[in-house]
Amino acid sequence: MADLSQIVKAYDVRGVVPDQWDEPLAELFGAAFAQVTDASAIVVGHDMRPSSPGLSRAFARGAAARGVDVTEIGLCSTDQLYFASGQLGLPGAMFTASHNPAQYNGIKLCRAGAAPVGQDTGLTEIRTLVEGWSETGAPEPAAAPGEITRQDVLADYAAHLRSLVDLTRIRPLKVVVDAGNGMGGHTVPTVFDGLPLDLVPLYFELDGTFPNHEANPLDPKNLVDLQAKVRETGADIGLAFDGDADRCFAVDERGEPVSPSAITALVAARELAKHPGGTIIHNLITSWSVPEVVGEHGGKAVRTRVGHSFIKQEMARTGAIFGGEHSAHYYFRDFWNADTGMLAALHVLAALGGQDGPLSELVRQYDRYAASGEINSTVADQAGRAAAVKAAYEGLEGATLDELDGLTVTTADWWFNLRASNTEPLLRLNVEARDEATVTRVRDEVLAIVRA
Repeated sequence: MADLSQIVKAYDVRGVVPDQWDEPLAELFGAAFAQVTDASAIVVGHDMRPSSPGLSRAFARGAAARGVDVTEIGLCSTDQLYFASGQLGLPGAMFTASHNPAQYNGIKLCRAGAAPVGQDTGLTEIRTLVEGWSETGAPEPAAAPGEITRQDVLADYAAHLRSLVDLTRIRPLKVVVDAGNGMGGHTVPTVFDGLPLDLVPLYFELDGTFPNHEANPLDPKNLVDLQAKVRETGADIGLAFDGDADRCFAVDERGEPVSPSAITALVAARELAKHPGGTIIHNLITSWSVPEVVGEHGGKAVRTRVGHSFIKQEMARTGAIFGGEHSAHYYFRDFWNADTGMLAALHVLAALGGQDGPLSELVRQYDRYAASGEINSTVADQAGRAAAVKAAYEGLEGATLDELDGLTVTTADWWFNLRASNTEPLLRLNVEARDEATVTRVRDEVLAIVRA
């Protein structure tokens, strides 16, 4: 029997294939998803990993055996699967392990309209069913099995995104895109087709063994090739997608990374121009500049915990028009509150091409503070170290402390957040301040306590 505690995470299923899970288990997940969603039909897609087609088809068989019709959309990005779920009004399953190494695979699940499925919204029940069946044998098949059909939604996905951002009247731009051998290589050519963009592709060959570099642009070493190609070709901008192409990172014309907080602020300003007075969601480790820009553009900023399920819940609760995270996840009301890096990228291209200056100049107004980036410390006693940091700052004059998500300490000149990882023995530190010297001082003070 598989140990599902190792592969069923807070928001998805993820593990090594075939050591931790395989096609027979994927079939049980399909049956359980059919039962928990109580749907008459679902949609299923997969990324370019070698194990993805087999796992995806097994999941479809499991759901069809329970009497559910399955629409397979085949190779797709995660946001393309969310599009299909929203457009078709069906629960969906995406087979991907995002930026994880090649031997991993997983499932991201949603209800109709791309509503997230996590531990508190169905994933626990799915796990319980799969555990029971893996002990006792497969569930009873339905009297009439469902039908499995194929449908290609890539062109419709591209048309929907392009209907939300007008790129037809921008000045021509040279754009380097590093797809990292992931699903950006599948979606970018169709989305960009016919636009005034001179596309320079890097690693567009779909290859789930990731022969060139990890498809994880959050790690600076995976941006090196993109930065070099932008400088070499004199491009206006570089874009990097992760493995399942739901996150997008940007570098400017000098090859310098643009912070996801600056992109959040830029897109927020554009969305507020379309929807005056709207609500913008940001997690608590995006920059101070995000709520400032939102306020300057007449919007209302709402601060949340880190994690897509929290953002999506707040999007739905508040009717927010847009949400952004420090990790380059961007959420849009016009995209069923789901995250799509591609739509954020189109906004950045429209903003850049709608004026004459370079990207570095454009984002300066949205990038106002010095930041440490996320610093991880491996610690045996997460709670004890976090408590020691809290004790050190509780009496600090002019400081406020809150524990919305980990510990956040804020003063007039700087703030830091210290959070425990849910999956590893790590404490994650983010520091922001009005200048680099203060970032360095606060960072070193906190790390000295964390690593004592």
